[in-house]
Amino acid sequence: MSDVPSNKPYLIRALHQWCADFGFTPFIAVFVDQNVEVPMEFVKKDEIVLNLSTEACHNLQIENDWISFQARFGGVPKKILVPISHVLAIYARENGQGMSFPFDPNQAKTQNRPSEQGGSDEPPKPNRPSLKIVK
Repeated sequence: MSDVPSNKPYLIRALHQWCADFGFTPFIAVFVDQNVEVPMEFVKKDEIVLNLSTEACHNLQIENDWISFQARFGGVPKKILVPISHVLAIYARENGQGMSFPFDPNQAKTQNRPSEQGGSDEPPKPNRPSLKIVK
């Protein structure tokens, strides 16, 4: 049974949808380390709270391994990347209802960042051939 994937991303998506259906503002609390890409000036005690409402973020993607979106911080657009493993909680701002998740920073693994998709502002880089020495 160790091959069963985590249910955490499914729970996050479900609670996000619940918030949207009832007009609540979905917030996530995130543990911040080198694997998280957020504006560091808003991080307090290795944590940040992010608004995942449709009004606050653009191109929201809640995948099985990553949450990514674009948002404005102080009027400046920023790309946000959060590993699912670093989400501490998701809840509705208006009533605090939601779910928290256990987190052990010693077990947080380094994950490969998601590949850039069509929503990027930068043109895709062409694949260049590469050689590798095999002995």
